[in-house]
Amino acid sequence: MIEIKDLQKTYVARGQVDTVVHALRGVSFEIPEGGAISFIGESGCGKTTVGRILAGLEEPTSGSIVWNGKNVYELKRKERKEVFRKIQLIHQDPYQALNPARSIEQTLAAPLRVMAKKNRRDSDWMKSRMRELLELVGLDPETVMYKYPHMLSGGQRQRVVIARALTVEPEMLVADEAVSMIDVSLRLGILKLLRDLRETLGISLLFITHDVAAARYVGTDGQIYVIYKGLVAEHAMTDDIIMKPVHPYTQALLSAVPVLKGIEEPGPDRFIPMKDMEQSESKGCLFAPRCPFAQPLCRDNRPELTGSSHDHACHFPQERHVVAVATK
Repeated sequence: MIEIKDLQKTYVARGQVDTVVHALRGVSFEIPEGGAISFIGESGCGKTTVGRILAGLEEPTSGSIVWNGKNVYELKRKERKEVFRKIQLIHQDPYQALNPARSIEQTLAAPLRVMAKKNRRDSDWMKSRMRELLELVGLDPETVMYKYPHMLSGGQRQRVVIARALTVEPEMLVADEAVSMIDVSLRLGILKLLRDLRETLGISLLFITHDVAAARYVGTDGQIYVIYKGLVAEHAMTDDIIMKPVHPYTQALLSAVPVLKGIEEPGPDRFIPMKDMEQSESKGCLFAPRCPFAQPLCRDNRPELTGSSHDHACHFPQERHVVAVATK
């Protein structure tokens, strides 16, 4: 349904005219209809930039977004706006995503009013649609519709944010760290909701997270892209990435997944990067300064993303057992 080709995005550092920050460096991927893609990586790796560009909040420096065979950036403004209407962003922070001065009814009414005008529907349809959407995301309409955001829990707010995204009947959702601001006890409910929406409505999903377990739960039959400093380091089906990681950066991310003592045994090859991520550039592998397995070749030559079903950008890929077997 949607294909992203060679997406690049650069920023000029604030107050430093000559300093260019490369947020994305030629990222390419495809999302089929009803499919799921997860982008994982640590803070500052560029995964949020992918989501913002896909949702139309930013434009890439170069590259293209092809929607059903048409390059979005070659469409007229009205047609482009319609494409981005079909791609809705679920914000990371439900506390800031909702206007505190508006009730939940008013929040949902704004986009529904546009849809009602477009489809020539009346106010009764709007009210019925509000209740339908709130029930779809697991909320009782009579309980929450007339409340304000501060009167709801974090989990309820995030469900309202998802309901608002569904008001315009999207074909794709971009969930940017959709559970990171929610209490741990409520996260599974939101993740299950996202997975159920894929199954019941056939909505495609781009899931952006630093939580490997969440990515696996939401996109069991999907694919994972591991991104580092704007480059895709590794890409494969979800279970292949988790069970057989070959790039040291992916292995480091999986090594950080906590394992409950006495329940699962962690893999014997766990490790952490040698130092924190730096903004300085390198002509070789971008992960080489932090990689304990780096060789002189890594520091002088940047590896290309190679492979067939399991792609990686590493000169010396090797399978290492870093996670417990029972990670589902």
